[in-house]
Amino acid sequence: MSIKQPPWKPDLRCTEEPVLRIYNSLTKSKTEFIPRNGRIVKWYNCGPTVYDASHMGHARNYVTQDILRRIVSDYFGYDVHFVMNVTDIDDKIILRARQKYLFERFRDQVASLSADLIDRVSAAWKAHVLNRVSRALPDDVKAREGDENASWLRIEQFIEDKDRKAECLKRDEKFDMHLRAALQTLSALSIAREKLSSSECDREFALQLVDESRDILSASLDEELKHTVTDPSIFRALAAYWENQFFRDMDRLRVRRPDILTRVTEYVPEIVDFVKRIIENGYGYTHGGSVYFDTLAFDSSGKHVYAKLEPWSKGNRELLAEGEGALSGSSGKRSPADFALWKASKAGEPSWPSPWGSGRPGWHIECSVMASAIFGDNMDIHSGGIDLAFPHHDNEIAQSEAYHGCESWVNYFIHTGHLHIEGLKMSKSLKNFITIDEILRRYTPRQLRLAFLSQLWNAKVDFSESLMTGEVRTIENNFNNFFATVKAIVLTNNGQSDGYHHYEDPERELMNELYQSKLSFRAALCDSFNTPEALKVLRDLVSRTNIYINSRGKLLNVGVVEQSARWVGQMLHMFGLGEGYEPDLGWGTEQNKNGGANREEVLMPYLRVLSSFRDGVRRLAIAKTEDAPKQILKLCDQLRDDDLVPLGVALDDQEDGKALVKLVPPAELIKTRDEKRQKLEAQALRKAAAAEEQRQKRLAKLEKGRTPPEELFRPPNVPEGSYSQWNEIGLPTADGSGEKLSKSQEKKLQKLWNDQKKLHEEYLAWQQQQH
Repeated sequence: MSIKQPPWKPDLRCTEEPVLRIYNSLTKSKTEFIPRNGRIVKWYNCGPTVYDASHMGHARNYVTQDILRRIVSDYFGYDVHFVMNVTDIDDKIILRARQKYLFERFRDQVASLSADLIDRVSAAWKAHVLNRVSRALPDDVKAREGDENASWLRIEQFIEDKDRKAECLKRDEKFDMHLRAALQTLSALSIAREKLSSSECDREFALQLVDESRDILSASLDEELKHTVTDPSIFRALAAYWENQFFRDMDRLRVRRPDILTRVTEYVPEIVDFVKRIIENGYGYTHGGSVYFDTLAFDSSGKHVYAKLEPWSKGNRELLAEGEGALSGSSGKRSPADFALWKASKAGEPSWPSPWGSGRPGWHIECSVMASAIFGDNMDIHSGGIDLAFPHHDNEIAQSEAYHGCESWVNYFIHTGHLHIEGLKMSKSLKNFITIDEILRRYTPRQLRLAFLSQLWNAKVDFSESLMTGEVRTIENNFNNFFATVKAIVLTNNGQSDGYHHYEDPERELMNELYQSKLSFRAALCDSFNTPEALKVLRDLVSRTNIYINSRGKLLNVGVVEQSARWVGQMLHMFGLGEGYEPDLGWGTEQNKNGGANREEVLMPYLRVLSSFRDGVRRLAIAKTEDAPKQILKLCDQLRDDDLVPLGVALDDQEDGKALVKLVPPAELIKTRDEKRQKLEAQALRKAAAAEEQRQKRLAKLEKGRTPPEELFRPPNVPEGSYSQWNEIGLPTADGSGEKLSKSQEKKLQKLWNDQKKLHEEYLAWQQQQH
């Protein structure tokens, strides 16, 4: 008879697993995330233009992108292929490198303070007032050529009115920066003229004038001498320096390096070929050695749509101009929305050969070419800051679809929100421009990451002192205190059963809270990476676990508490908030600013020794036994000689009762301690041997005293026949032949008798002690 298993059917699902939806800039809505190829995710992220120090805007963008990348790969388990570019040739890089080179060359040639140098700086100042400062001023206040000094008095009076100055800032956000440069140079010129009139012409004073006028002088030198800058290494060196600084800052912020890093200068041949095909496909045209993208032809093709991300920005001439760069002109374009694919290089600009003449890539084309070189005609995710959406990303999409002949080059476009400082857009002119190096002197990488996690990734972030010292500090302290408590509980748990399972309703409730927290956490991250809600889930679980700990006392179940804490720690590690190894309980201890060792790893061995010593002292004090003081001193010696030595701590007892604390290599201390112990043991052995020798001598002496003095001179203590007569106390009076003893013999025997009497008395006393 065959025996079959009973029929089986799966139980009904109680809770549906949430589906990951991402806010997609292409739809302006949350759409389900469906990668093209299983769990492989092709992700391209717009990297930095490396011409200056990275700042808080970079931190907001790249830390946030790093958080999203970690969630997708470490939490959702997708196989992410993350590619990022570095723009190492660009109008800003060209201007900065050229001006830096020309200024430093000019500075090196300055020998002394002279009238010619003052005139040169003064001419630069006048040009700056005419072209930069006056740009934002009303027509009746603007400086007039040839009359700049008198015009400046009028300008100074005008800007004394704060409302008027505010209007200037609306017209040009860099107005205040230009104004400060003008004031600084004017002051330097005044001092230089005084020095020259006093015949103080040392190079030191000349360099003070040059350095104080750097911004104005650099622009003036560039305008005059830019055509003389022909060495391409000048541009490469500046970009390479700031690229290294950027990644140094990213490492400090714990931003993971991209899987593949691309640089524009490494892809110029591919860019040329890319532009060729766009022209061949009918979406590009040439003019004066430059190549432009034909947005009208693309938009009217019937197959494509221009500006998918922000169609309402097509006619925004200000945005279009910014997208073309400071060194670009608009002549030759068929439409204002058209943009450069290839720029004919002018004097003082780096160049590469092409079918259209020597030139360099346009800004937008670089990302299209490099992303296509890695991913082909489609990618899952393209990310960047919201300020890049138009025209940069819209232009990327257009030229890439024109090249590939596809309708969808990117499936999901995600843009991080703007960063404001204390409610205002970050700007050097507003004096709220903060570099990453500056912010890391005030806050830790963890605190910055918490600040960004506590706000939606695609929303505007208002970074403020109150945010960092209030909400962020509170969140950090709550987690720190929680992990410290749980670690202490786990540390004191010896793992031995007390005969009780410790699993009742409170434990079931906490485990159910953990289950629900995991579901809620996933739901939050599936809701377009809602990290503020996910953080709230973790904090709520911490709060409920703390309540359980405080309410259970000795009935507490350590395993349930530890499980809750470990999951919270793992999720914080997943967000990039952790230090050390993820399996460790908690999120680790923040490293110091000099990259020192983990505080917890350093301190815990010492704290365990101290805690154990304290436990022993308390136990003896509570017991109140008679030998408690002696036992406490014994614990003190054990602390000094056994517990602290392996940790490299030497305690030298001093006469004043205060031990001298020394930090010594543990191996050296152990060696010294063992040698000292061996020496003491040898001394003890010698002392014991000497004591034994003394004991044996005493025993021999006592044995000799066994004979009473009266019997000392009688056989068997002396040979038979030695004496023939004795007195009443047993002293001999005649020898064996009967002759009377001489006086000297009697005296000698009397002394021996007295000695024996003493020995016998000692013997009798010792014998009495034995009984």
